[in-house]
Amino acid sequence: MDTAPPRTADALTYRDADEADVPALVALIESAYRGDSSRAGWTTEADILEGQRTDPEGVRDVIAAPGSRLLVVERGGELVACCQLEHRGDAAYFGMFAVRPGLQGGGLGRRVIAEAERLAAAEWGAREMHMTVISVRDELIAWYERRGYRRTGRMTPFPYGDERFGLPRRDDLEFELLVKEIAPGLPDAP
Repeated sequence: MDTAPPRTADALTYRDADEADVPALVALIESAYRGDSSRAGWTTEADILEGQRTDPEGVRDVIAAPGSRLLVVERGGELVACCQLEHRGDAAYFGMFAVRPGLQGGGLGRRVIAEAERLAAAEWGAREMHMTVISVRDELIAWYERRGYRRTGRMTPFPYGDERFGLPRRDDLEFELLVKEIAPGLPDAP
């Protein structure tokens, strides 16, 4: 697993998650996407999914996976956001992104995703960032498009019947791959 010293930018500290962070990370991710607490922010999935968004085992899997890291974002020692980065050759995968609901809409998410892109390009040489978003999340997809991500039209099915991903409230859910170039390609040799 890659380890990096804490990095501070405008009072935000970025560091790799460890086992001690698991309970707080699960609580943050759940609060940003599920249940009544998620309605304080705009990233809620409560209208399309019930049940859990993740669990301790899922968070531990991301922390322990080779070529993967789960960034903890803190302000003043307090957990405010997190995101997963996974090295996939010339690309990095961005996932498990959560910002505390009461802090959403103030630019924190933009700063976190920009730092994740910078890290993926600088540390892994990634040229693209990939992510999957539930295709009916129009407002969220539009937010990513404003950050430079493009829709690919490449869909993967939602894992209906696997409660680890939640309990769908509708039958038309699928994931769409979004892609952004984060490091320009090298010029061709003459």
